[in-house]
Parts: sequence; structure tokens; C-alpha cells
Amino acid sequence: MVGQKRNNEGTKENAYISKVPRKTLTEPAPFADERSCQCKAPHEKLTITQACLGTPVDRPVRVYADGIFDLFHSGHARALMQAKNLFPNSYLIVGVCSDELTHKYKGFTVMNESERYEALRHCRYVDEVIRDAPWTLTSEFLEKHKIDFVAHDDIPYSSAGSDDVYKHIKEAGMFVPTQRTEGISTSDIITRIVRDYDVYARRNLQRGYTAKELNVSFINEKKYRFQNQVDKMKEKVKNVEEKSKEFVYKVEEKSHDLIQKWEEKSREFIGNFLELFGPDGAWKQMFQERSGRVLQAFSPRQSPSSSPTRERSLSRSPSPTYPWPFNKSSPPSSPKAASASISSMSEGDEDEK
Repeated sequence: MVGQKRNNEGTKENAYISKVPRKTLTEPAPFADERSCQCKAPHEKLTITQACLGTPVDRPVRVYADGIFDLFHSGHARALMQAKNLFPNSYLIVGVCSDELTHKYKGFTVMNESERYEALRHCRYVDEVIRDAPWTLTSEFLEKHKIDFVAHDDIPYSSAGSDDVYKHIKEAGMFVPTQRTEGISTSDIITRIVRDYDVYARRNLQRGYTAKELNVSFINEKKYRFQNQVDKMKEKVKNVEEKSKEFVYKVEEKSHDLIQKWEEKSREFIGNFLELFGPDGAWKQMFQERSGRVLQAFSPRQSPSSSPTRERSLSRSPSPTYPWPFNKSSPPSSPKAASASISSMSEGDEDEK
């Protein structure tokens, strides 16, 4: 049961995927002259209203768009995208004019016809490419390729002696207008190249193209090469300046950080110094404590003078009488008296012996 259910879901999913048109192509669009028209149903003329409703059901609406498509750009692609999405089910055929017709009626092209053909083949909106398309559409051409509608911008296109080459298509009700993309065209791109010719000539010389390939004279070649050397020197100087600015910025940033760290360390050092050696610092307290201990060690304690034992000893033992200078009494009044006292001291010492 479970396996059958999964198979049913897978079948439904595959059926849904098959109905959704693929938006990514895996190969370029084919050329019309390499394959026959695959529109098998009878080609009945459609109105724009019928095509917008999605009829006929059995075949897509065949839409034709033509042009030169030189230097294929986004403006071309957007026009083809509009032509492809005019109707719910469209088959877009693009006609590209040859070099001969283009040079005759419009002017010289940058890309040759083969390059322009290949550019259109690789556009995702294109289903088929017609090479060497006619400048003016004929009924035989429309019938041959079974074209239902022609898509182009609505601006009258005067060429080949006609005020509007799409006038008869408009009168037949087969014309569907598209919108031009402003700001981009082949003429605008060529104008940019011509305006900045020196820049692009120098660019290609720098990339290895020769002066002969670029159709540049000997003098202009030397001038362009010299300008390229000057530009290289300017670029080197600019790079050196930028690197110097970056280096200076880094040095300033690092110096700012160093100064900030130095200030923090200085504040910390000053605070520690004041805490240790300040008026109320720890060093002063420690010095006072040690000096007090030293004073106590060198000055022993004395007994009180009013003790009774000292008084008794002093009263019992008479104080001995010493001659000067050992007597604490007043010194002799004259030198003779001093010598007499000294001689008496010496005699007393001899008697004791």
C-alpha cells in the first residue's frame, strides 16, 4: 500500500513537471533553413483577441521579429522577451538581415552576419532564427514561415524608399507593438567608443594588439604607449600614497593606544607611590614602628627614685669624699690648689699599697 501510494505521488509529480514549460534551454535555437516548419495544423488566420485567449489549442502562436541586432545588447533581449510573452503560447521566430542588405540600407556593422546569427541563437527567448531575412516583409515570406503576427516597436521605420516598412503589416492587422528600452542602443555604444577612441586604443595596445591591427599611426602609437607609462607611474604613486596613509593611520592608532596605556600605568604607579610614601603612607607607619623598637632596645628601664630600698641604702652608706676631679664638688680655685690635691691623691694611693 505504501509503495503504491508513493508511485502514485511520483506519477502525479512527473505529470505536473511535464506540464510546466522549461525555462532553461540546453542548446541554441535552430536555423529555419536547417529544418522544415513543424506547424502541422492548418494555418488559419488569427486575430489578436483570439491569440490572447490562448487559441488555437493545437499549436502555438507564431510571432516574427526581425532586425540587425549588431552588438547584441540588453535592449535587443528585452524586445525579444516582450515578443515572446505577447500571448500565452508563443513560438518566436527571429529574422536577421545579411551584411549586404544592412550595408546597403542602414550602414556598416561592427559584427558580421555570422556573428549576429550566433548571438540570436543563444538568446533564451528565441525559438528559431531565419538567416538573410528580407528587408521588407512579403506575403510569400509570411506564408512560407506561417507567421501569425509581427512584433516591433511602434515608431515608423522609414527605409528603402518607404515611410514605414511595416505599414502594410499594420493595415493587415498582424502588427503587435513592443516597447523600446531607453538609454541603450547599438548607436549609443558606437558613440561611446568613438568619443573615447584614445582610451580604447591605448587599452588594446596595452593588451598586446599591434598598431597595424588598430590602424594607428607610428606617432600616435608612441604617444599612446608614453601615456600608458605615465598612467602606470601615476598608479604606482597613488598606491604608495594610499599605503603611506594606511601606515600613518596604523602608527597613529598604535601610538594613541600606547599613550593611553602609559597614562593608565602612570596613574597606577603614582597611586601606589602615594599609598606607600605619602603623608599617611605605609612606609611612614613602618618607620615609626621600627624607630620606636630601636629606642626601646637602647634605653633600659630605670627603677623609680622613690623606692624605700634606695632611700635606706643612701642613708646608711655615707658618700665618699673624692678629690677633684672625681669629686662632684666645685673645682679648686687656683692651680696650686689643684696640684696639691693631686699630690695628696698619689700619697694616699701609696699608703694603701
